Formats: sequence, C-alpha cells, structure tokens
Amino acid sequence: MRPSMFDSCNYRGTNKVAIRHVVSSGDISAGRHLWKIRCYPQAGKGELYLSIFLRHESRSKDAKAIFEAFVMDRDGAPSSSYRSRFVHVFPPNASHGWPQFVQRSVLESLCLTDGSFIIMCGVKVVPEHDGQSSDIGSHPGHLDILLDSADGSDVSFIVDGEEFTAHRAVLAARSPVFKAQLLGSMADANMSSITLNDITPAMFKDLIADKDDDEFGGSASKKLQDLLAAADHYALDRLKLLCASKLQKKISGDIVASTLACAQMYNCPELKKRCIDFFADEKNFKKAVLTHDFAQMVLQFPSILDELKVKVRV
Repeated sequence: MRPSMFDSCNYRGTNKVAIRHVVSSGDISAGRHLWKIRCYPQAGKGELYLSIFLRHESRSKDAKAIFEAFVMDRDGAPSSSYRSRFVHVFPPNASHGWPQFVQRSVLESLCLTDGSFIIMCGVKVVPEHDGQSSDIGSHPGHLDILLDSADGSDVSFIVDGEEFTAHRAVLAARSPVFKAQLLGSMADANMSSITLNDITPAMFKDLIADKDDDEFGGSASKKLQDLLAAADHYALDRLKLLCASKLQKKISGDIVASTLACAQMYNCPELKKRCIDFFADEKNFKKAVLTHDFAQMVLQFPSILDELKVKVRV
C-alpha cells in the first residue's frame, strides 16, 4: 500500500492549460507494481472538471487495486463531499479513475490556498489469494488504505514509549476531536510528535485501526468497554456502535452491571435497554446483584436503580 499527496502547484497558472493536459505524479510502488496518478482538466456538463486516473505502469501481469482520493479544503481538513474510492483489476499499462472528480469552481472557491490545492490519494494492491470482493469499494468512509501505512505520515503519537505514525488528514476525517487537535488552533496542531498518557498502546492501535465488525469477535467485555469509552472520547461514532453491538452479545450476570454503567455513561441507549431487559429475568438479577460491579453502578448512577425497580419489581 502506498499513500500519496498529489499537489497541483500554481493553480492559477493552469487557467490557460489545454483541456486534457496531463499532470502526473512520480512512480508509486504498491504490491510490487508501479503506478502513477494523473490529473487533467476535463470539460463536461457546461463546467470544467478535474479528472483523476490511476495508471498501472507495470507490464508483467494484471493487478487488482483499491484506489481512493479526497480533496483537502483550505483549512487543511479532508473534504466530506469530494472523496471517492473504487476497486478495479488493472491490466498492464491500463488506467482507471474519475473523469469528473471535482469541479474546477469548487477547487477555486473551497480548496485553493496560496495558489495551490492538495488531493490525498491511496493505492492498495489486493493479493491474488485475498478473498476480498468488489464490495470493498462501497465503503469510502473507512479510509483504511491510508490508515494502514506509515508512508507519507505527518504526525506520530507516543503511547507508553511506543510510536505510532499517522496522517493528520485521515484522522481528522474520522474524528472531530482529532480534527480540532491536529488541524485546529490547539498546540498539538504544530507538533510532529504527540505524547498520550491516558491510553495503552494496544488500545490506541485498536482506536485508529477502523476495524470491521467481525474483527471484534474474540475481544473480552472489559476491553470492549474500554474501547467504547475511548471511541466516545474521540467521537468515533462507528467504532462506538461496533463496540456497543458486540457488548450486547456478551451480556452475562457477571458483567451486566459494568456494561449497564458503561451504556449509561457513554449514551448507548440500545445497549442500556438490553442490559435492563437482562435484569428483568429473576435468575439473572439474583446473580448480578451480588457482584461488586452492581454496587459500584448503583453508587455511580443511582437513577438506574429506579429504572430497574420498574422493570424487575424489586
């Protein structure tokens, strides 16, 4: 996998550039294949567009690749409207992309800074033995291509002595908290290395990995609760929902009280309902009420006891 920043310097100078005049990146190596990203002005529907294509430069054999791109706005944050992703099988010397990726007027009004604009691109080659199907292209919000690699990273996090490299733009696209921290007026926005003290390396790795639902199958309930708390702190809503969904399937008498407290604290209404429904069974209630977590939950959230009394009739 190889991410790349495609920077069109001197945008104003392109006013007189001919239609389909190609601006090309350097060689990009991904999956033992060479690639180039090409962009050029393209007329269409009464307006001028910027076209972006990925070209397979290798001559040996076909390659299945995932390609994604998004425009950076003038504040240095990823645009939520102008991003795309696809998966495609490239024969040697073949190109595939978007003939009308973004309107030129959009770049001029929203993205132009000091005569330049920036488009972040990522290329990932899918190995022949990989069972991923073409529906991987239907999830443009995941940004996992750019999350997977340290290539082109512009910030690092130090967590308990372990270093994690990342891309500010990608983290900002996933989390408004990261956006404020890395691209806003906070001191961290000007730092190339940030130390975090309130999280473990394993937890931070899970936090920024953008996992799919089936990757959480073997996670312990306590780990899921901690990860849900971290996801809530960084406003990673998708990860928060995944953790809550997995916790619903792991409810038992031993951990239902701590799970209910977690649901209450981090505003997970469906998870909270499942826990209270679990308490409604007398056998479950008798087991859970004897746990240390139940006593802690009642002290921390006394109002929950009133809700339980209605449901359980205690």
